[in-house]
Amino acid sequence: MAKSEFDVVVVGGGVGGYSAAIRASQLGLKTALVESARLGGICLNWGCIPSKSLLKAAEVMHMMKKSKEFGITASGVEFDFAAVIKRSRDVADKSEKGVQYLMKKNKIQYIAGYGHLKKASGGTLIEVQKDGKVIEEILAKHTIVATGSKAKSFPGMNIDGRKVLSFMEAIVLDKLPESVTIIGAGAIGIEFAYFWNSFGAKVTVVEMLDQPLPVEDKELSDVVAREYRKLGINIMTGTKVESITVEKTAPNSKTEKVITKVSGKTNAEIESEIALVAVGFAGNVEGFGLEELGVNLEKGFIKVDKDYKTNVNGIYAIGDVNGPPWLAHVAAAEGINCVEKIKGLEVADIDYLCIPAVTFCQPQVASVGLTEKKAKELGYEVKVGRFPFSASGKARAIGETAGLVKLIFDAKYDELLGAHICGSEASEMIAEVTLGKALETTHEQLIRTVHAHPTLTEATMEAAAEAYGEAINI
Repeated sequence: MAKSEFDVVVVGGGVGGYSAAIRASQLGLKTALVESARLGGICLNWGCIPSKSLLKAAEVMHMMKKSKEFGITASGVEFDFAAVIKRSRDVADKSEKGVQYLMKKNKIQYIAGYGHLKKASGGTLIEVQKDGKVIEEILAKHTIVATGSKAKSFPGMNIDGRKVLSFMEAIVLDKLPESVTIIGAGAIGIEFAYFWNSFGAKVTVVEMLDQPLPVEDKELSDVVAREYRKLGINIMTGTKVESITVEKTAPNSKTEKVITKVSGKTNAEIESEIALVAVGFAGNVEGFGLEELGVNLEKGFIKVDKDYKTNVNGIYAIGDVNGPPWLAHVAAAEGINCVEKIKGLEVADIDYLCIPAVTFCQPQVASVGLTEKKAKELGYEVKVGRFPFSASGKARAIGETAGLVKLIFDAKYDELLGAHICGSEASEMIAEVTLGKALETTHEQLIRTVHAHPTLTEATMEAAAEAYGEAINI
């Protein structure tokens, strides 16, 4: 079998993988991409993109319920849950076709199949397999592993894909469950809780740690917990799942129920129609030949250095497969950074303290940099500024007054250390402070930057001013 040779071969066509392939091609490197499933990976097909379609539908439903606040009576509102799911699949399909177009536009050889890595003279041999057969062999001078991650479970939480689901099954579930127990109050669990609740499902969220969204600043997670409880979502923190079992609703019944046994702050058996396990991710590291090559793994992920090199010459790993943070925009940034270093460009390492994180619930939560607690643990003397959306004219006008902007500054040098936003458009607002943090902005620069009125982003300016006793509107 004749072997094609490439400067760069990317194994995995998710956001990180296809971004790396495009940048490699832009830099004049002969590039191939190997992907066994749909281009765009989990993000475009099963995660980020279709879930935002679902959450938009939930927002619309939520707004219909509160339309009287705006002087609008919306009677007889109905929904077609299957159509809601179908729209999200259509959005995902269009996104996947967009990536196919990008492969052609950038003259990247896309090979549909499963990539298996082997040692070879002059680089790495990738056997592309389909239906258990090798359909093509390619030789790569540089191989970038971008195989992503998969849903994680723990003993007693066996995902069967039918009654006990991962996000993969939940995203295409086209029948609204009457009740659902969600294990894990991270971004995925909290987003699905909002989605199902908006359409009328009874939702219980179980979280082992003491707050929902455990990686976020506690003041923001407290807002989410309060607003969710107003919606009727039961959030149980400090509570561990002992087991999840599927039982018949009656001895001779064809219908089944899920029993989730929990302990901790609450000791109970929670009955629901389905359960969603959303407790984290594990790297997709099996079956690619990594062990045979001697690639070092650490806690189930590929170990890399700051340039995304593994311990095996010519093999790199980017995105979820090299460990947290499990974010699509991190994977894309790592892919681009990795390729530019392969090319020999003088580029800075990624500053992971300038990576924004967003949870697209309502109110949305977005953050970048250090929390107040973490900053103090690191020895910083801090100044903290807060501005509640209840004091924002724009927030009052649009009827979204829950939440706040919280900024943390180094008291010694006035540098922005962290920004935390909980509110209606937090996902859009976070970009300003992410750029500010990357540029080592000060509170003075933030408050002297004139913000348009009325906007939600004025809250950022006011929070910076409040940290130093200079706020105008609070």
